[in-house]
Amino acid sequence: MAGNSQRPNRRTSNKKGAQVGSGGQRRRGLQGKGPTPPAEMRKGHAKQRAAQAKARREQSRSPRKGAPGSTAELVVGRNSVVEALREGVPANALYVQQFIDNDDRVRESVQLAGDHAEIRLVEAPRTEIDRMTNGLNHQGVVLQIPPYEYAHPDDLTAAAFDAGEEPLIVALDGVTDPRNLGAVVRSVSAFGGHGVVVPQRRAAGMTAGAWKTSAGTAARTPVAKATNLTRALEAYKKAGLTVVGLAADGEVGLDELRALDGPVAVVVGSEGKGLSRLVGEACDITVRIPMPGGAESLNAGVATGVVLYEAARRRA
Repeated sequence: MAGNSQRPNRRTSNKKGAQVGSGGQRRRGLQGKGPTPPAEMRKGHAKQRAAQAKARREQSRSPRKGAPGSTAELVVGRNSVVEALREGVPANALYVQQFIDNDDRVRESVQLAGDHAEIRLVEAPRTEIDRMTNGLNHQGVVLQIPPYEYAHPDDLTAAAFDAGEEPLIVALDGVTDPRNLGAVVRSVSAFGGHGVVVPQRRAAGMTAGAWKTSAGTAARTPVAKATNLTRALEAYKKAGLTVVGLAADGEVGLDELRALDGPVAVVVGSEGKGLSRLVGEACDITVRIPMPGGAESLNAGVATGVVLYEAARRRA
């Protein structure tokens, strides 16, 4: 009799359509998965592979300047990219994700990049931009900054002497915040200095953040990188410069320092640790900045500005 069969898996009903417990799988199967995405967005498609290969070629053709082994810096995110372009941070490529949802920041970034012939506009698939940024939240926009071309420490003194001027150079010891470096570069430019020297290791470099803080002055104020800061200071001394170190317990006050009238290299340490032992020993004299307000210390950018103002006042 129908419905009483003991045979397993035997169909006991002639009813057609979805069965109890099917979860509507057949109905969803008939609905489909929406419109087919463009070929460039389909994983494994020949056009997607071609787009990714094109993006890699564009990246490999970007200028490779700077010291051997240096790499380009990437600025990611819509706010960061548009701010960097507004501040004139040098760049060689702007990557924009394909099929991105445009907003005012994206449109302004594309317009600013288009105003500079040296900045290439590259449209790339999201997979390629994800690979470039190692999964950072890039929001579909990436700005590539070429490696900074550092000068040699001797170039700074040579440029000053060639111009018939007394060198005024700032050396940073253990300053690791790029914003402090940018502030120092800005002060050097404002008060007629001839450049900044930073150590090769354990020090801030000319990143996009430093460029932004310098407010464009990094384009005309050279930054040199010293393999060994102590040896660079010794070379300055042989060239006739007085090496002056800033220290909270300096030997003389800033108002008593006469060396600022002539060729001088001012060495500024980090706010917390100050000058390292070897760099302190390489200084001809240490100077303190009077602070009647009772503050214990100043950050590198502010301290440098105070000393350079005093140097410019005396030289005037």
